[in-house]
Amino acid sequence: SPRWERYRVLSERVRLRLLALAAEEELAIGELADLLGESQPNVSRHTAPLKAVGLVTIRREGTRAFVRLAREASSDRVVADALESGKELVRADGSLARVTDVVREREASGREFFARPVNAEIAPGPGDAVQAYVATLSALLPSRALAVDVGTGDGALLDVLAPAFDTVVAIDRSQARLEVAGKRVSARGYTNVELYAGEVDDASVTGRVGEKADVVFAARILHHAPKPAEMIEKLARFCRPPTNDGPGGALLVLDYVAHDDESMRAEADVWLGFEPRELVEFATRAGLVGAKVAKVPAPFRGRGKDSHLTWQVLVARRGSAKNPGGPARELPETSAPEGRTHRTRRPS
Repeated sequence: SPRWERYRVLSERVRLRLLALAAEEELAIGELADLLGESQPNVSRHTAPLKAVGLVTIRREGTRAFVRLAREASSDRVVADALESGKELVRADGSLARVTDVVREREASGREFFARPVNAEIAPGPGDAVQAYVATLSALLPSRALAVDVGTGDGALLDVLAPAFDTVVAIDRSQARLEVAGKRVSARGYTNVELYAGEVDDASVTGRVGEKADVVFAARILHHAPKPAEMIEKLARFCRPPTNDGPGGALLVLDYVAHDDESMRAEADVWLGFEPRELVEFATRAGLVGAKVAKVPAPFRGRGKDSHLTWQVLVARRGSAKNPGGPARELPETSAPEGRTHRTRRPS
């Protein structure tokens, strides 16, 4: 569209406010409707001309559409001036201050879902000599002093991590699921597992882990995070920096490939998976290097409600100040050991 078209499009008060909010955070049409006090159809009607002149982009995810300021839009002096005017309006009406609350509301259903009591019986062990095999293979790991299990849930991943690492710090914000994980720890007799209730940026957690983790696992939790990129950044800070003797700590994120199964919203899923390139972008932005994405083979996806989805694993390492990021690759399907089943949350 001709540049002068932007003057016409930006002459509408609702669009100025919408543009300012979209510059603050990528927001769904429904979230914008709530903040603007408008109906969703009206918000869509005002979004269309903004998109037509290249001021916003729209990303579709399942049945939802997310709006954000186009990357280069604010470099235009006309748009920059409109943004300032829009910000004055949303500051004055209080909608700008509510953006954080609206984003936090994305995980409200998840908090309620994971706070429900859990009735689960923990078997004495996984059977046969699986843990002995894991302990034997762990001798091949170059560094195995500390592993962090973020969102440990019922502690299923602890059956792999506890035999392999000297110490495992398991974190979860759901007290109900941490109690189940605690039962697992007791039943297995793990003495090297520490359970922490809370968020990954709580002082008790960051104080314990610091930047000392050899490996940080985040198994099927990213799709519950209101801000996935920000979550990756927080997890990356747990990884130890590289030294002259070896590479930095690794982050392994197990999650779904982007899908359209809206029924997963009932499982408190905020996002319907991620494209591999999105995971790569998150990792690179967080200062991780050598990011790789591989699909998890179907037989390794268990028999849960999400077994029909395609799973993928992101592997990346903490970079140095001189090498904060690196090229990422999407790998072919492989038998990655991260393909174990269970949503993570942790014990107390």
